[in-house]
Amino acid sequence: MIIRCDWCTSSQLYIDYHDNEWGVPVHDDRKLFEFLVLEGAQAGLSWQTVLKKRENYRRAFNNFDIMKVSRYGNRKIEALLQDEGIIRNRLKIVSAIHNAKRFLEVQKEFGSFNSYIWKFVAGKPIVNRYTSVKEIPATTEISDTMSRDLKKRGFTFVGSTICYAHMQATGMVNDHIMNCHRYHEINAL
Repeated sequence: MIIRCDWCTSSQLYIDYHDNEWGVPVHDDRKLFEFLVLEGAQAGLSWQTVLKKRENYRRAFNNFDIMKVSRYGNRKIEALLQDEGIIRNRLKIVSAIHNAKRFLEVQKEFGSFNSYIWKFVAGKPIVNRYTSVKEIPATTEISDTMSRDLKKRGFTFVGSTICYAHMQATGMVNDHIMNCHRYHEINAL
């Protein structure tokens, strides 16, 4: 019998995400941007809601091509607000475009967004040792620091909770519970 973190057992979509992506270290800038946009879109909603719309987001946001998204203007914003496949919240859509511009600035300064974001964990994942999902925090000192730095650089929808969720999703932390089948698999990556 496969043991999983119990947050993911309510749907096959969650199980697939948990078993294949959550906690796997991500170093590709496009993928890091995708998670940044999706985590911001999740604010106030469930992650399952966002996962259900993920393919629509990929279509609507040019597969998270950072340069293309950074150039979106009012016409594209209005089109996105009419797109029933994504979360049609003006602030979140404008934030994604705004953050693409900031993302490009970070890439210019650090060579890649990956180089910048992974410095918060000294370049390697933090391996936690939780035995229950109830132990997993919503924020940490590192996510607080990351949030402050991103905000200082002009990013929006990057509060500490969103930053910690981003860290979890992109493998900057391994928050699989210790008896989950993915805990040791991810540590071995």
